[in-house]
Amino acid sequence: MNQEIAEHFPHFSVLLSATPRGARLARLLSEAQLRRWGLPTDTASQLVGELAANAVTHGLVPGRNFRLRLYVVAGTLRIEVTDTRGERLPRLRRPTSTAETGRGLVLVDALADRWGVQEERSPCKTVWAETATGPVAGRRGV
Repeated sequence: MNQEIAEHFPHFSVLLSATPRGARLARLLSEAQLRRWGLPTDTASQLVGELAANAVTHGLVPGRNFRLRLYVVAGTLRIEVTDTRGERLPRLRRPTSTAETGRGLVLVDALADRWGVQEERSPCKTVWAETATGPVAGRRGV
């Protein structure tokens, strides 16, 4: 997110370890931030959890972190998770009924109003999801 956007809209950004603990912390920190903004946490928390888990599972490069960003523009919450495996872009696949993994993006697709992937300067990528929140007037970011 550029500085101009950050100055005018509620926002939150944190760098976390690419570990299961970092993914759990992403979810907890996002829930706390959304409560401070007076926004619902259920859907957004699930989206953060899935995107962070994917960054840790599929975007892991030992010794590198992932970044969580939240910001609200015109009644839409945008969640961004950036990791350092730009060569591994996510693809939505429908898992078989017996598959033990592979449902994360299916959940993101079902819960988000929109989602996608933005290729960043190598070696990074950002996976993002948006969901409607209603208006957030007069609130500033942390």
